Amino acid sequence: MDRRGSGRLRAVDLAATAGVSVQQVRNYVDLGVLPPVERTPSGYRIFTDAHARALAVARSVADGHGWTRTREIMAAVHRGDLTTALASLDAGHAELDRERAEIRMVLGAFETVVVGPRRPTAGPRRAVRVGVVADLVGVRTSQLRLWEARGLLRPAREAGTGYRVYDEAEQRAAQVVALLRRGAYPFEIITAVLDEMRTTGSPQRVRAELARREQELHRRSRRRLAASATLHDYLCQLAG
Repeated sequence: MDRRGSGRLRAVDLAATAGVSVQQVRNYVDLGVLPPVERTPSGYRIFTDAHARALAVARSVADGHGWTRTREIMAAVHRGDLTTALASLDAGHAELDRERAEIRMVLGAFETVVVGPRRPTAGPRRAVRVGVVADLVGVRTSQLRLWEARGLLRPAREAGTGYRVYDEAEQRAAQVVALLRRGAYPFEIITAVLDEMRTTGSPQRVRAELARREQELHRRSRRRLAASATLHDYLCQLAG
């Protein structure tokens, strides 16, 4: 099999098939997203059907994994480093698995705070200062102060010293904020969650958000599955 392909294409025609600029096509060659190109005696790049196939595969992989990972995967494929390409694919799927685990963590934290507020937590039961809470949730004290400035946390002030102190409810709130931020929730959603915790305690908003995020994960998983299938076919063509 001639891996270079048979039909010659102009750079402008190849770019048009993907809706990108000619310069972007040249960049893809330089980055390894497309296979190496030969040149005419006058120095012009020679593109073939093989480059058109590679560009279509790259766009499919990017739809599932994003362009940063796609550049890594395609460059590894075109230099014959299948191990690196597969490791990058595995890392992308592992990210989704971690996000699903994060959803379960957030829901568990929310249920602990809202549905079962009387159940014991891992944190101290007395009011404690900001450093203890920072250690509890795994962030810097400056991060807690930022969340306070945004209205997410409402620590009291210690009589006589003015130090911030967090009662049990605020310790739990800090844990939830930390988990939601690790899950990339925007501040407005976290604010809504905490408002519900402090008022009605209704879990509906959090559950709706988690369900929405889980559905998005499903869609991303399907796109990555399709990308992997496309890449597999491409690898088979290269090896054929």
